[in-house]
Amino acid sequence: MSSRPVPLLPPALRAFLVRIPFLVPVVRFLRRGPLARDRNLLITLIVFTLALGGLAARVSMEWFSPALMIPITLVGGLQLRPVSLAKLLCAVAVSLVHVAVVRGVGHIGPGLLAAFAFTAVLAMLMARTRGKLGVQGLRGDAMLLELRDRLKNQSDLPALPKGWGSKVVLKQAGGSSFGGDFLVSIREGDMLELALVDVSGKGVDAGTRALLLSGTFGGLLGSVADFLPACNAYLHRQRESEGFVTAVHVRLNLATGEYAITSAGHPPVVKFEAGAGTWRVSTAKGVVLGVVPDLHCETDQGMLRKGDALMLYTDGLIEQPGRDIDAGLDRLLGEAERLVPSGFRDGARNLVTSMSAGHNDDCALILIWRP
Repeated sequence: MSSRPVPLLPPALRAFLVRIPFLVPVVRFLRRGPLARDRNLLITLIVFTLALGGLAARVSMEWFSPALMIPITLVGGLQLRPVSLAKLLCAVAVSLVHVAVVRGVGHIGPGLLAAFAFTAVLAMLMARTRGKLGVQGLRGDAMLLELRDRLKNQSDLPALPKGWGSKVVLKQAGGSSFGGDFLVSIREGDMLELALVDVSGKGVDAGTRALLLSGTFGGLLGSVADFLPACNAYLHRQRESEGFVTAVHVRLNLATGEYAITSAGHPPVVKFEAGAGTWRVSTAKGVVLGVVPDLHCETDQGMLRKGDALMLYTDGLIEQPGRDIDAGLDRLLGEAERLVPSGFRDGARNLVTSMSAGHNDDCALILIWRP
């Protein structure tokens, strides 16, 4: 049984309003066309602007200050199209001229004019940006927040069974919410796959491309047998080159501890061997993604036993201006020695903070261990 929609107006009042000839074409005009909302808001803001200018000129400058047109202009910048905003700015200019003629030029000082000019430029920039995005109001910011949250949620590793531990630390350059380092992962039964990806650049500049690639790489992970070659083929098909992309892929059997590591131009994975008490650098290597049409990777295979751990990271953790990258790797291994007695979970963030001190770059660290 479907419920009927409740009318906005009582039937008697609606029947009365329909009999007024003047209101029928007005209502039809206000509801006509796909840009009716923009047009209606423009009419409302222009009416408020002209009314405010008339009241300021004829009644009181204290109660109806022309400065109240500044928030009206900002509302127009957030909600109107650039063409409609230009019409609103014309109405603001007319109101200011009217106040200056009636009250005198001295009542519209240079400070107020400078404030109006700055607000008009800011509103026009907001309107043009929204026009390119095709959104209204603060919807564009809301979309970025949703994308940021999705990227953040995607960077969380799946829940691991008893007997396994993991820690993910992502630090973006400049404290930004977006960066060029991201993680994609999937778990199907006892098989865990994860890929740590580093897009060239840092901060927001690399974050937009990372948002695009995270969806693509996340769809490929677990769907193809050769993950990195599939990612390379996708990037090689792109017509425009926007910098390089490095990645490391790990396939781990949670039942047996067997793993396989493949790398494409990424810093080497390091493994902690509890039996020897040392960190060993993985031999997996390959070319940066998107450079050659056919990618061939050298796979490093092994097994994680009780007490062992795998550490994945991006070059922002070991690269420093004026210092060799091998020296950065040696420093990382030295700092990693402190993780063993204090525990991998509690010391991972301190390790990133220590390694990234003194330079501003995107950093990522992933630890997986068997306690």
